[in-house]
Amino acid sequence: MDLWNSIKNKRFSPVYLLYGEEEYFIKKTKSLICEHALPGDEAEFNLATIDLEETPVELAIEELETLPFIGERRVVILHNPAFLTAERKKEKVDHDLKRLESYLANPSPSSIAIFIAPYPKLDERKKITKELKRNAAVLEAKPLYEKELAKWITANAKSLGVRITPEAVETLLSLTGNHLMMAAGELEKLALYATVEQEIDKEMVNKLVPKSFDQNVFDLVDYIMNGQKKEAIQLYKELLILKEEPIRLLAAIARQYRIILQVKKLSGQGYNAQQIASKLKMSPYPVKLALKRVNDFTEMKLMRALSELAELD
Repeated sequence: MDLWNSIKNKRFSPVYLLYGEEEYFIKKTKSLICEHALPGDEAEFNLATIDLEETPVELAIEELETLPFIGERRVVILHNPAFLTAERKKEKVDHDLKRLESYLANPSPSSIAIFIAPYPKLDERKKITKELKRNAAVLEAKPLYEKELAKWITANAKSLGVRITPEAVETLLSLTGNHLMMAAGELEKLALYATVEQEIDKEMVNKLVPKSFDQNVFDLVDYIMNGQKKEAIQLYKELLILKEEPIRLLAAIARQYRIILQVKKLSGQGYNAQQIASKLKMSPYPVKLALKRVNDFTEMKLMRALSELAELD
């Protein structure tokens, strides 16, 4: 990624805008900036974190205009700039956006501002959004589709000095529920384990990577739908031992039935997996799993199951 290469080479922008729903890319970029802009113990003196839901932006600008102490730069991380979105909820504080516009036009050369906006979209009609995008280095952190995730894992394994087989990639994604943050963390652990053989295979992944909550719920729903009572009860007991709340499990099971019903209806209308995922605003992975199930049940049977789950709730 060009932005990451610039940061590693200490070619910093005075302002960064990191927005989108993929938490991994936002956290990784923020960490790289802090690591390379504030070496050694400098973060102790020159790093500030501000929540813009609680603090006016003009106070954040005062932080940015403060000279660094025992170091070359200050880094100020600004979370939750909801004024960049179209949300109409009443904000707790009033922001002087004119003051922010003035700062963006002439930012402090000794400070780095990192705006972190974990929103799927920004309001492109707003002047402040346009000004920030014009004056900042921008990262749009979009969730990756399954094929993109597989390519990313393969490339990242190579950067960690190991190989990973296609079967291992598929298994890793299934166990982490296609969550990039989880997959990246597990891949780092697998790379450490694989240093002798220099290859991560499917057996290694199954041995070392725990199942995510979503994956356990998928398995539980599969057992229920297949009438495998013994396996369903055993997995349910294991989840209780792991301190999962029964009410959370019930809600997750109902969600899976609801997804299967929605996917069944949309696939019947001719939508493909990617279109369904976009329409339902969810990761392609649960859609892919649901598509395997849609022909096993009628809409009536799925609706009856949802009704029984609601009654149980």
